Amino acid sequence: MPNTAPPALTGPAVAALAYDGLCTFEFGVAYEVFGLPRPEMGPGWYRYRTAAIEPGPLRAAGGLRFEADAGLEALASADLIIIPGWRGLDAPVPPDLIEALRQAHQRGCRIATLCSGAFVLAATGLLDGKRATTHWRYAEALTARFPRIAVEADRLYSDNGDLLTAAGSAAGIDLCLSIVRRDFGVEAANIVARRLVVPPHRDGGQAQFILHPVPRPHEGERLGAIIDWIETNPGEDLSIEALARRAGMSLRSFQRRFAQTTGISAGVHVVRARLRHAQGLMEARRDLKLEDVAALSGFGSVDTMRHHFMKEHQLSPAAWRARFSSPRPNRVSGLEKRP
Repeated sequence: MPNTAPPALTGPAVAALAYDGLCTFEFGVAYEVFGLPRPEMGPGWYRYRTAAIEPGPLRAAGGLRFEADAGLEALASADLIIIPGWRGLDAPVPPDLIEALRQAHQRGCRIATLCSGAFVLAATGLLDGKRATTHWRYAEALTARFPRIAVEADRLYSDNGDLLTAAGSAAGIDLCLSIVRRDFGVEAANIVARRLVVPPHRDGGQAQFILHPVPRPHEGERLGAIIDWIETNPGEDLSIEALARRAGMSLRSFQRRFAQTTGISAGVHVVRARLRHAQGLMEARRDLKLEDVAALSGFGSVDTMRHHFMKEHQLSPAAWRARFSSPRPNRVSGLEKRP
């Protein structure tokens, strides 16, 4: 009989940490994005392993017990390490895990944390002087315990290139999709997002989830239409005055209700929508000049676009294009030819 086994995967090696008291949801996010079989992606997709930091059987949230297929030795050959939460803010991080993470980072491995996993990475000292986030409930504790870290409490995730941190549980999906987009391009990230039935990119930060008043239904509907308009018309007049007129609200009411609904001001939302549009153009259309990208995204000039890129991402548009749109050797089969 012909061999019908799928070809061996050759893509980046991913190791997701497992520990006693494992945060099940965060671990599931890592597996869903990087470990779930995806034959449609071809042999260049991720090679996934679960790496236990201690002998099993181990306990997981939800009354489960499990054993992992590898131990800390898997970190020595990983291209990406995922830390899916942590068993407690006061739980010490084992010295051998700290050393393994430091060595992995030193040889060029990326490390990504989900939710409280930021406390594990912080314990290594690798985040000192860098940006990081965690669940908004833990941000104050992270700042107090690790004052050398620039904690971004309002972010869904923070990206330092090789050290990445996500906020609360679902924000781990946002971070993992951003990693897929960096490694394999926007189309691959969109495919994974569709399988997950989630948007390929969310915006607004954690502030939108922190005890905001619920807007009246009719105002929520009006604002939903305005948000859709912003997303699909970045080159139009998106001044606050114009948006308020379109929503049929006074300027003051519009600004107040927009912030209550989304957690950010309308002006910030417009800038981020234009940034997303510019990013998509640069990722999909390498032939476009930056001047054209700026015009189509509503920034008007490259200087203005550069200002907002630097403020939001600490990267210039040219650096963003170089990082995310240049050909990647491990791009999945069938997706090499992007429009």
